[in-house]
Amino acid sequence: MAAQRKAAHRKPKQRLFTGPAARTAASLALAGAATATAFEGAAQAEPQLTPAQVKAKVDRLYEDAEIATEKYNGTKEKAAAAEKSLDALRDEAARRTERLNAARNALGSYATAQYRGGGIDPAVRLALSSDPDQYLARASYEDRALDRQAGALNGVRRQMSEIAQLRARAENELDALASRRAELKKHKDAVRAKLADAQKLLATLDAGQRAAYDRSTGSARADRSAPRGLAAAPNARAAQAVAFAFTALGKPYVWGATGPDSFDCSGLTQAAWRAAGISLPRTTYSQIDAGTRVSRSELAPGDLVFFYSGISHVGLYIGGGQMIHAPRPGAPVRVAPISEMPFAGATRVA
Repeated sequence: MAAQRKAAHRKPKQRLFTGPAARTAASLALAGAATATAFEGAAQAEPQLTPAQVKAKVDRLYEDAEIATEKYNGTKEKAAAAEKSLDALRDEAARRTERLNAARNALGSYATAQYRGGGIDPAVRLALSSDPDQYLARASYEDRALDRQAGALNGVRRQMSEIAQLRARAENELDALASRRAELKKHKDAVRAKLADAQKLLATLDAGQRAAYDRSTGSARADRSAPRGLAAAPNARAAQAVAFAFTALGKPYVWGATGPDSFDCSGLTQAAWRAAGISLPRTTYSQIDAGTRVSRSELAPGDLVFFYSGISHVGLYIGGGQMIHAPRPGAPVRVAPISEMPFAGATRVA
């Protein structure tokens, strides 16, 4: 019985396939593994985008990059203002500290003189004086001097309080500047990430597809001649702004740039109107409020034309439904129809 129970618990040996059976089993195992790998690869691989889909995604990435660029430009302007304010506060605090030190020195000299001559009671000094009338006159003068010194002391206290306030304001400006610089880095990183993603997508296109994309976006053209039939600018300043924009044709788009060798969209319009003697704000969303709003049907050369719901792009209208603008990285400053982007509004500067 013991031998039977021992035999019952013993595991049966597995038979290995040999000969044709072994080859069949190996083939099935390899086929199964290949099928599993194929399914796994199919689950992980991204579908191949068509050129039209690549263009749509790249256009969106460039639009997002331009939004981040305008935020970067606005933050950079605020950071520069904060830095200038901080420098002014520090300079003013230094000047007032110099005046305070001079006032303190004067008070110190007076206090030393008072200490040296203040050991005798005034009544005794009067009694011992050989010329009481002269002593009384001098005492009256000293009383007036004491009043002036009291005023000087109050002035020192006031200066100390003002300097403390200046330093507190400087500390606040320093905190604001640090915050602006952190914000600058965030927007800069966002721009770079969007542009890098766009370049990766464009790299998936073959040469012919890339050429077609460049033609569709105007990346390869920058005609310096004025289109025919353009209306004359309404005034001399608008004419100057338009003339400057034509000189910028063909120059590269560089985000954050305001010329003279490269521009972003709002940098170009700012530079064009600066050439006409008018200072525009730095960003698209502040430039749209820098003049009088006009409708699309009222457009005249020199007007600023804005695009997208977030007012993230701007060009300079030159007439005939055309504008000069800095489109995007890789696309130079060029003439383009205002109909190529969603129109958001227009502003007449002068």
